[in-house]
Amino acid sequence: MDKPLRKGWTTGACAAAASRAAWSALNGLGFPNPVSIGLPRGVSTALALSRSETGEGWARAGVIKDAGDDPDVTHGAEILVTVERAAPGAGLSFRAGEGVGTVTMPGLTLPIGEPAINPGPRAQIAANMESVAAPVDARVTVAIPGGAELAARTMNARLGIVGGLSILGTTGVVMPYSCAAWIHSIHRGVDVARALGLVHIAGATGRGSEEAVRKLHALGDQALIDMGDFAGALLKYLRRHPVERLTIAGGFGKLAKLAQGELDLHSRASAVDAAFLARLLAGLGAPAAQVERVATANSAAQALDAAKGFPLAEAVARAARETALAALAGGIAVDIAIFDRAGKPIGRAG
Repeated sequence: MDKPLRKGWTTGACAAAASRAAWSALNGLGFPNPVSIGLPRGVSTALALSRSETGEGWARAGVIKDAGDDPDVTHGAEILVTVERAAPGAGLSFRAGEGVGTVTMPGLTLPIGEPAINPGPRAQIAANMESVAAPVDARVTVAIPGGAELAARTMNARLGIVGGLSILGTTGVVMPYSCAAWIHSIHRGVDVARALGLVHIAGATGRGSEEAVRKLHALGDQALIDMGDFAGALLKYLRRHPVERLTIAGGFGKLAKLAQGELDLHSRASAVDAAFLARLLAGLGAPAAQVERVATANSAAQALDAAKGFPLAEAVARAARETALAALAGGIAVDIAIFDRAGKPIGRAG
C-alpha cells in the first residue's frame, strides 16, 4: 500500500518560526528549539532551529524548509531571520536580506520597493512574535542564503521581483503536489501584465513553446505566463481578471488533453485519449484504416504520425480553443498555437 504524501511548511511558516525564536531570545527567554508556532485555520507545529545567534540589540534564528513530498524549489533552503529592536511605538517592519527579493513592478500585493515578503507570512510572523511579547517594536530581516540562485529557477524576475525569492504561504502548509507556489506565480504574472497595461498575454506549457510563441507574436517577458500543466489555474484566474487576448501555446500531446476538456495537463491527472483523437480524425474524412491506427496509438506522437495527410493538429487546436473559451466564459479573444519540438507551428486556431 502506498504511503500518504507528507505535507510540508511554507517559507512563510519557517520565517514565522525563526522570527518567534529570535524575538524570544531578544526578550531574555532564550531560543526555544524546536519552536512552536500557530498558523491560520487552527494549525500548529514545531520546527527545529538550524542556527541561533545573538548580539547587542539583535537575535538571529534559522529554520531549514521542509516542503514534505512537494517538488518545491525551496525545499532544503535555510530561512534566516534577524530581529532587531526598534524604537518604542515603531511597530513591526520588514527588510529583505540576502536571497530575498524586492518588488520593482506594479500589480503585486506589495508596493514597489517593498521586500517580497507576502502579506500572509507577514501576518504569521507578527502573530507569533506577539504571542511571545507585545508590543512588537522590531525590524525583521528575512534572508535565504543562496536564494538568488534558486530564484533563477522561478518566475520572480518576470514578475519584477529582483534579488531573490519571495516569502510565500497563505496557510503556512505545503500540500504535496498542489504546486501552490507555481500557481501563485501564474496569478501574479497576470496581475503584473494587467498593471502594465498589456492587452495580449500567452500561457505556455514549456520553455520550447514559450520561445516559439514569443517569436510568433513578438511578445515581451511580462506577457509570457509559464503555466506549465496548470491551464485551469490560468483560465480560471483570467475569468475573474481578464485581458483582451490570450494565446495558449504548447506541444501536441499537452494541448490534446486540453482539447479533451482537461484543465490539469500533468500525466498524473490526465492522459491523451487516442479514441478522442481518432474521432477528430474521422471528422476530417480520414479512411477507416487510418482512423483505427490513431485509435490504437500508444502515444500522442504516434497518433500524430499515424494521421499524416490530415490536419489533426489543427483539429486539436480548435477543440482546445473551445475548452478554453468555455472555462473563460466569454470576454477574452483566444487563439491556440501548437508547436513541434523544433518550434514550428503545426496547428493554429482562433
